[in-house]
Amino acid sequence: MAKLTFSALASLDGFVADESGNFDWAAPDEEVHAFVNDLERGVGTYLYGRRMYEVMAYWETADSEGSGVHADYARIWQSADKVVYSRSLQEPSTASTRIERTFDPDVVRALKDDATADLSVGGPELAASAFAAGLVDECHLFLAPVVVGGGSPALPRGQRLDLELLDERRFRGGTVHLHYRTQSPPDAELR
Repeated sequence: MAKLTFSALASLDGFVADESGNFDWAAPDEEVHAFVNDLERGVGTYLYGRRMYEVMAYWETADSEGSGVHADYARIWQSADKVVYSRSLQEPSTASTRIERTFDPDVVRALKDDATADLSVGGPELAASAFAAGLVDECHLFLAPVVVGGGSPALPRGQRLDLELLDERRFRGGTVHLHYRTQSPPDAELR
């Protein structure tokens, strides 16, 4: 069975965007971008909410012919399938993309069971639904050396997530990568 991972570039205080919706402070440098690219190579399907999809759609037309980390990521992203969860988006603007109107955990479980490559869930709201359904297997957090004081939280609020630290890495620019495996909470067996 394929894994479902959640990755986020976040501020040290845990936000993917500040209160104004700005996230330029999270732009990865070359070292971090190359590391992210290596993590993403195994992803065959991206699951996105509409807002995250609209941000990521940039990579559909990004130059994939070059040799740098941006071109490398463009090739990775363009070659993967995308599933966008949206009630308002009528048509996808990218290739290999389909729209689903609702997030159904059973459908995602079946997708994981049938997948030959890993899946990634992007966007904190969609990820919160995936975490709540017990679908997320691993979590990659990239903490930028900035505190923004508020905004959109990277991780779900109001949910308990038991995590096992698998790895960590510090980058020259001050970003820290934390890699976790999700675990069932102690009361999960009681349900």
